[in-house]
Amino acid sequence: MKNQHLKHIFELNIAMVFVSTSGVLGRYISMSPPLTIWWRSAITVVCLGLFIWHKKLNFKVSSKRDLKTIIISGFFMGGHWVTYFYALKLSNVAIGMLAMFTYPIITVFLEPFFFKTKLNLKHVFLGILVLVGIYFLTPEFKIENNFTQGVLFGIASAVLYAIRNILMKKKTAQYNGSVLMFYQMAIITALLWPVLFIFEESPIVTDWYALATLAIFTTAIGHTLFVVSMKYFSIGTASIISSIQPIYGIIFGMLFLGEIPASKTIIGGVLILSTVVIESYHSNKNK
Repeated sequence: MKNQHLKHIFELNIAMVFVSTSGVLGRYISMSPPLTIWWRSAITVVCLGLFIWHKKLNFKVSSKRDLKTIIISGFFMGGHWVTYFYALKLSNVAIGMLAMFTYPIITVFLEPFFFKTKLNLKHVFLGILVLVGIYFLTPEFKIENNFTQGVLFGIASAVLYAIRNILMKKKTAQYNGSVLMFYQMAIITALLWPVLFIFEESPIVTDWYALATLAIFTTAIGHTLFVVSMKYFSIGTASIISSIQPIYGIIFGMLFLGEIPASKTIIGGVLILSTVVIESYHSNKNK
């Protein structure tokens, strides 16, 4: 049982490495966020569809109620991605990712309203610790500048992501993670189809490589692994463990965009990593 738990912890962290590439890719791709998200979703639909067909997985959704939940969560996922990429475009990798990472705190307060569970005081404490870490990681803001707007988009993205994760928690035990992601990507692709006629942009040569990476590694692999991990952790636990994602993202930003973090960023990173270690230890102990 202990080895299985460590395996699930490892898989969740691998998922976070893949998902964290979204920050640097979101900054790198030249197109507007709605167009980027349309291409991301469309390419992922093809990749996941081929994977599901190859593995002979069942596409069938067993009830209209389940289908309704999957469709609604797809709307929230699409909104989450678009607002998140606007946060990245308006600020930088660190600010965009860290503003969005208020979602663990939002999640632990919302989860008791969706499930018959009591608010876990340990998660509240760890959520506050993550918030303190984010405070240290973010610079001072002025309301009229792009950074402030980036933070606001990041927080909006966090709310949408928290609700999406809570809705999907109810379905991860019933359906394969790849199938759930396939349907959500199909919903986002259909939802954002009109943007192809609204924005007069198209991918340049370098965008195609970034879009392929975003669709295959960040989304098809990373997000699917994260959805699967919800079977083994509460949403609050998975959210707090995944708080390591901004650290990975900032490292990618340093390596590929030359965005060097300040000393405050290092302090915030230590606080966030501490929550990951604490939650991993206690969730393992409770097994």
